[in-house]
Amino acid sequence: MATEVQWSELQRDPKSVAALADQGDVRVRRRDGAPLLLTREDRVKAQSEGAIIAARALRNIATHLSPEVAMTGLIDEFPWVDCLPESAQRQFVSDFVRGFQVSAELDQWSVLTQTIAEWRSTAAIRADPMLGHKLTGPIDDDFGPVPAPTEF
Repeated sequence: MATEVQWSELQRDPKSVAALADQGDVRVRRRDGAPLLLTREDRVKAQSEGAIIAARALRNIATHLSPEVAMTGLIDEFPWVDCLPESAQRQFVSDFVRGFQVSAELDQWSVLTQTIAEWRSTAAIRADPMLGHKLTGPIDDDFGPVPAPTEF
């Protein structure tokens, strides 16, 4: 649970806000943007190291589990996995474990979040036969000219 302060309070009295951050996270509310989270670096480092340790442990545990046990555990957490065929369920388990490990190593949890979002979307398509038919059927409409690719 983070203590909340306004941006103006941080500007007026940064030392007291820093003292709050010594006790725990501080959410700084702003009128013109998303709130900021003020956290001590040593806590972030400990969390990051803990996540890497957890990811390595999960990877090692997963290698010793039968695919069925791993799948059952993830289906309990993500019930929409039931909508996937068995081969896709196995691939989800593999992608989840790998995504978890990559996310922890890079400290970029968006990798795992994207993996879950993509598989959830696949399950949603599988669960709706009409949507699946629309997405896999032929395209009869002309959607107009395709813009030229842009360079990065």
